[in-house]
Formats: sequence, C-alpha cells, structure tokens
Amino acid sequence: MAENKEPKVRSGGMSVREAGQKGGETVKNKYGASFYEQIGRKGGLATKLAHGHEFYEQIGKKGGKKGGEATRDRYGPNFYERIGQKGGQKVKQLIEEGKRAAKAQKRAS
Repeated sequence: MAENKEPKVRSGGMSVREAGQKGGETVKNKYGASFYEQIGRKGGLATKLAHGHEFYEQIGKKGGKKGGEATRDRYGPNFYERIGQKGGQKVKQLIEEGKRAAKAQKRAS
C-alpha cells in the first residue's frame, strides 16, 4: 500500500490535491457530472481499441484480488455493500424513468 506523504504545496499555498479538487469542481460545474462518464467511456474505448479485450482479462486476473484487498483496506469491508446499494438504487431510478418516458411517449402518439 502507498505511503501517506505530506501534501505538495504550490507557490500559491494550495496543495496539489486541493488544486485538483478545485479544478474538478470547476469542470463539473461547467460541463455537468455526465461529462466524466463521457470521457471515461471514451478512455475505456480507446484502451480497448489499443490493447484488445484480452487486456482487460489480464489486468483483472493480475490486479483484481490485489486491488480489491487494497480497496477493502482503504474503505473498510462495508464499502462494497454501500456502493452496491447505491448502484441498485440508481438502476431502480433509471427503470422508473424509462417507464415514465415510455408512458409519456405512448400518450403522445
């Protein structure tokens, strides 16, 4: 596991982490949260095109257990339960939105 180091401070007195967070918030406010999904998908597709499907299989086999253990150590064993519940709630919300949109489209036609 990586060592915790003192935050690097730029000349303006802001740490690199703080500057990154500020920049991320600025981008989110300007383009919306979905922007990050879009660039993530583009990055994933570019990686897939460059390295192929097998690349993901290999990194999953090599780093899956190690990464899962690091995540568990960092966020605690209940982390996976919490994110699973969030994901389930999001899916439920999307299903309901889809049903409402289908009803609205049906009424419109």
